[in-house]
Amino acid sequence: MKNGVLKLYLFYCSNSLNAEELSQCRDELKNHQLKVIGLPCSGKLDIPYLVKAFETGADGVVIVTCELGQCRHLEGNMRAEKRAEAVDSLLDEIGAGTGRIAAIHVEEGRIEQTIGEIRKFCARINQAKPATAAQER
Repeated sequence: MKNGVLKLYLFYCSNSLNAEELSQCRDELKNHQLKVIGLPCSGKLDIPYLVKAFETGADGVVIVTCELGQCRHLEGNMRAEKRAEAVDSLLDEIGAGTGRIAAIHVEEGRIEQTIGEIRKFCARINQAKPATAAQER
């Protein structure tokens, strides 16, 4: 992490963000190194993909899912949230700390609220003690 610039991975459900909303997210996070990965459903996101993001030096991972109860694939957003919690627990076990991964549920037409939550997440990571991997870069 250099000068508050974070390396972030943003995984998103293609059913939760349209092109305009995704562009807004990119614009708001332009001060950070951002890798954006679209998914057919957030439930397709497996633990190894999340861990790999941290192995490649991510300071934080954000998973943007559709609103709870609104998943087209029934429980994809709930699966994504549980996997985020599992990876958060793994990070804690290896001494990297918790709170470096977040599942954020976007409500239809409320992209500003989602972007606000992502900004808060970035601020928490900036305030937290940097992870060992981030210090080595």
